Amino acid sequence: GFKTIAKLRVISRQQQLIRLDFEGDAAAVGAGIAGDMAGDLANDLAGRFESLLDDYDVVALSDYDKGALSAVGAMIAACRAAGKAVVVDPKGKDFRRYRGADFITPNMHEFQSVVGECGNDEQIHARGLALARELGLKGLLVTRGAAGMSLLMADGETARIAARAREVFDVTGAGDTVVAVLAVALAAGVGPSDAVRLANAAAGVAVSKLGAVAVSAQELARAVVGDGHSHAILDEAGLQAAVAKARAAGERIVLTNGCFDILHAGHTRYLNQAAALGERLIVAVNTDETVRQLKGAGRPVNPLAQRMAVLAALAAVDWVVAFSEPTPERLICALEPDYLVKGGDNDPDQVPGADCVRAAGGRVLALDYLSDISTTGVIERVRAGQ
Repeated sequence: GFKTIAKLRVISRQQQLIRLDFEGDAAAVGAGIAGDMAGDLANDLAGRFESLLDDYDVVALSDYDKGALSAVGAMIAACRAAGKAVVVDPKGKDFRRYRGADFITPNMHEFQSVVGECGNDEQIHARGLALARELGLKGLLVTRGAAGMSLLMADGETARIAARAREVFDVTGAGDTVVAVLAVALAAGVGPSDAVRLANAAAGVAVSKLGAVAVSAQELARAVVGDGHSHAILDEAGLQAAVAKARAAGERIVLTNGCFDILHAGHTRYLNQAAALGERLIVAVNTDETVRQLKGAGRPVNPLAQRMAVLAALAAVDWVVAFSEPTPERLICALEPDYLVKGGDNDPDQVPGADCVRAAGGRVLALDYLSDISTTGVIERVRAGQ
């Protein structure tokens, strides 16, 4: 008997300019659905909700204040009775209706509409802890946009999680992403602080995408380990294990190799092209000794550890491994990547390991190569003082 909301987003050059909501006639706005119909529908939903609880481990209640969660108190009580964790994204100025939830996740504006204006972290913490205890929550997560997140546990534990620095394309769905990842992490037995860090990392991925886009497990894993890059530098045994796990998940493996002595625009373009071929990119790197054998006594300019660290810091690269043999053929044959790629100045038929890859059903490709950019050229220009 009523229309659901339609949201029209006006987009220009991958940036959202405005959102227009169409919510039907004025009688249906405010509480969402007017009069007795609202109560009947909310109670019906709550009853259906209770009948499904046994099949689930965690509940996420996202309140848009449109009437569907008018019976949210009864729903939370049912969760508590069934021993199910419940996370709520709240709305409005009265959070008492969420009493008994495990966590609520207001944004800063919503939080301050309940507890008053907060001038500093101390006030946020004090008022948030008081609110969590008053409502019988385990914790309160305040999302603060560019200022990150504040986790305030009823037992007195607090944590401030910094926002991930990345270009923001669209904040659509960021709050929903926080609630979803927090709920799933808690259901999986992750502690509150680590669950919030996962949610924070997921939100950073979400805002870097255009529109309401789900964050994949792979994207979340990359975001979580983005705080440091040593995770990407593996020995051969560790790489074999990582590849086996990726293959079990249906991911395609791409491998390339080289000295990567001084990283330049040609390298980054080429690595980005390589990464686009699959879900995981491995870069095999020559040791210092093999670089000297290939390039001469003055090379490498940068030692192996530094070259690997720079590669590991690139978003396109998943794993970096060193090889000490004259060519990476043995390593390539052991890994059998789905794609073996080299720069466009290489003949695919002459690439070491190509036969093994093709025999395993993989492909060998030569990617675009910027012929006017090379490490040797960069070094020569530096030495010439240009």
